[in-house]
Amino acid sequence: MPDTLIKTSKVLVTGADGFIGSHVVEALVRQGCDVRALVIYNSLGSWGWLDRCAPDVAGKFEVVLGDIRDPVCVRNVMRDCNVVLNLAALIAIPYSYQSPDSYIDTNVRGALNVLQAARDLGTARIVQTSTSEVYGTARYVPIDEDHPLQAQSPYAATKIAADQLALSFHRSFGTPVTVLRPFNTFGPRQSARAVIPSVATQLLSGARKLKLGNLSPTRDFTFVEDTAQGFVECANCDAALGQVVNIGSDFEISVHDTVKLIGELLQVDFEIETASERLRPAASEVDRLWASTGKAKALFGWAPKHGGREGFQRGLERTLSWLSEPANLALYKPQIYAV
Repeated sequence: MPDTLIKTSKVLVTGADGFIGSHVVEALVRQGCDVRALVIYNSLGSWGWLDRCAPDVAGKFEVVLGDIRDPVCVRNVMRDCNVVLNLAALIAIPYSYQSPDSYIDTNVRGALNVLQAARDLGTARIVQTSTSEVYGTARYVPIDEDHPLQAQSPYAATKIAADQLALSFHRSFGTPVTVLRPFNTFGPRQSARAVIPSVATQLLSGARKLKLGNLSPTRDFTFVEDTAQGFVECANCDAALGQVVNIGSDFEISVHDTVKLIGELLQVDFEIETASERLRPAASEVDRLWASTGKAKALFGWAPKHGGREGFQRGLERTLSWLSEPANLALYKPQIYAV
């Protein structure tokens, strides 16, 4: 990689202890970047998934424990970072039904803290993480960045708010922000609240009667390494400033067919039992998601390496291989519904 903004700057990744954030840290380190990782403060000193990062990356990044909700913390951790990738968020949709205040504090006020600090500190680049959930059920496919925004959950509403705050700072103050909008990222380290690890961990733990929710929605599942590379390339792209950019796999598959494929790859037979607690309220269910990724390709040359059905299966095989490791499977509680 030639000298670019991220190669010549200290890069802050917020939410670095999470699923996608930990993979973004790894991608940046492997490309020679000077990385600072903000992880949520806890009394155990845990770095989340960064405690289990790849051996070639371990010890090659800085870790700061803090809280995106605290403006003083955010300002301090951003002070000497010229690039900020803001992945800190609460993301579980069912939990947003229970605790919407927490989502406002983390997703909206957290983003505002980053934007205010960036404005005051003169930060050169901010990438604000969005989500395909902001589109709601597709009115047309593939979904491009001009698709209407439809909040069908409190979570989606807070992400729309954060996106619009970011874009407003760009328009009002020239803050150098890009909103990156990943679709349904999956892969090693994903929590069991998501369908792929939920199904896989149940089957790997010996269950043959799966407890699942709605099987009819379709999703654009994007392998986590592709998503992480999207963050890296987006951060380097001047033309993406002030823009919203999708990251997806150019492929749509139903939850039912995904579950079937997981069973085939694991070579197990099973039955499906609908669990009422896993069903979203009818008007809150997003029935169809399928990304148009032409803008990412046009702006910064990004394309998924795990695109289409063949790429999805390759990513799924890698995910199942990781989950099959006893030490990794032991981290999950497949008998418990993860909200």
